[in-house]
Amino acid sequence: MWFSIVAKDHPGSLDKRLAARPAHLERLHALQREGRLLLAGPFPAIESEDPGPAGFTGSLIVAEFPSLAEAEAWAAADPFAAAGVYAAVEVRPFRKTLP
Repeated sequence: MWFSIVAKDHPGSLDKRLAARPAHLERLHALQREGRLLLAGPFPAIESEDPGPAGFTGSLIVAEFPSLAEAEAWAAADPFAAAGVYAAVEVRPFRKTLP
C-alpha cells in the first residue's frame, strides 16, 4: 500500500538538512529503483524553487510499504530524522486516485 510521510522541519535546521541530504537522497533513490516511490520533495519556506537561506519547512514522501509499521520504521530511520532536521513526522495510508 502507498503511505504518505509528511515531516515538519525544526526552524533553523537548513545546515543539518544540507549535511544529511546525500544519505537522505540515497534512500529515496533505493525506493525509486525498487519501483516503490511515487513522489518525494521538500516544502520551500518561500515561494521559490530554490529558497536559498530561507530553507525548507518540511518534506513529503509518498512510497509503497507492506504495512504502516514498516513505513513508520523507514521514516524513523531517515537521515534527516537522525540529524535533527525533523521536528515531527506523520505517516498515513494513502490511496492514489489520479492521475
